Amino acid sequence: MRVIPAIDLKGGKCVRLFKGDFAQTTEYSDDPVAVARRFAEMQTSDLHIVDLDGARSGDQENHAIVAAIASESELAIQLGGGIRDRNTVTKWLDSGVSRCVIGSRAITDPDAVRSWLATFGGDRIVLALDVNIGETGVPLITTHGWTRPSNTSVFECIEGYLEVGLCHVLCTDVSRDGAMAGPNLDLYTDILRQFPNLQLQASGGVRNIQDLEELRERGIPAAISGRALLEGEITPAEVVSFQQNA
Repeated sequence: MRVIPAIDLKGGKCVRLFKGDFAQTTEYSDDPVAVARRFAEMQTSDLHIVDLDGARSGDQENHAIVAAIASESELAIQLGGGIRDRNTVTKWLDSGVSRCVIGSRAITDPDAVRSWLATFGGDRIVLALDVNIGETGVPLITTHGWTRPSNTSVFECIEGYLEVGLCHVLCTDVSRDGAMAGPNLDLYTDILRQFPNLQLQASGGVRNIQDLEELRERGIPAAISGRALLEGEITPAEVVSFQQNA
């Protein structure tokens, strides 16, 4: 299983939000490039970056920082936040980003996103599917920074993109993101049971190396960790050992 460190950018700094709330922001560094450099030393192969400013405004306000990380790092960077049209996808892929992460547009404009998958290929696009699990137990997708609920389940959404080459899905249980509450193991197991060939990325709630080990035991291909790595709850030595024993 791949460990994918995460960097969230806001105002040129590395931050984390609590459950996606911009009013609850913790700042970790004013040098995101240095943070990416430290992550690369953990023998990881990928890096997940979210441009929070771009997610809000639709403008790529942290372009220079992302480009700097891409130019000096050998990490495969996947970037999300404000990527809402084909031209922006093209620009980022041409700037050294390996994969573009598409969130709300996957629900609000599926025809456009399906065309991007067909054009750029399944290995260049990641669908970021954020879910709320209500009383029925069905994981329903929420969009626009978790402010708008939908009636589409995560399973229905994935099914609708398979025929155009979908490979990568990043799934976040909104209730666990940034909360250090542990990952939703049952959710990810259910997704892989239905779509065993999916390159699923578990996101939200990873607290420690034991959580990563449990995800690996469930057969999850990849897991994203932000806060636990930034706060030292998962140490660089633990990540190196975990990767070597994969």
